[in-house]
Amino acid sequence: MSRHPIVKWAQRPDTLYITIDLPDAQDVKLKLEPEGKFLFSATTGPEKTPYEVDLDLYDKIDVNESRASIGLRNIRYLVKKAEYKWWSRLIKQQGKPPVFLKVDWDKWVDEDEESEGQGLGNDMDFGDMDFSKLNMGGGGDGLDEFDDSSDTEDETAEASPSASAESDTKPPV
Repeated sequence: MSRHPIVKWAQRPDTLYITIDLPDAQDVKLKLEPEGKFLFSATTGPEKTPYEVDLDLYDKIDVNESRASIGLRNIRYLVKKAEYKWWSRLIKQQGKPPVFLKVDWDKWVDEDEESEGQGLGNDMDFGDMDFSKLNMGGGGDGLDEFDDSSDTEDETAEASPSASAESDTKPPV
């Protein structure tokens, strides 16, 4: 019996972003049908545990313009919608979605916010990205300017030289 991997999704008016979290996936198969059928299967692990997903998407898709990228930790799909419009949900099934289906909040943009960030995800590159070049933390550079405690200590030391001398000595044991 097959298992279901975690499936995350987000959308833009013309595109669906579908990410399947399945580390070390092998024998990956994807079948997209224009009427909105999304079929995925793969195996993982030394036991070749089978995983599959069978979704009836909310509306029609453009199979020829859709792309896939298989990575070490997940499989990402860029699925083009047949019509330029927002979908109210990912699948046709109404009510509570399957437990393995989640919103991808990292890629999510609300319909009313979409015009503010026009085109942010449309040119998404599915190659490897080097985040170290984006200056997104690490290294500790620039953190001292936000540290208020050092300023307070310096001001106290300037106001009372004996206070700094006392703080440097340790109490007897």
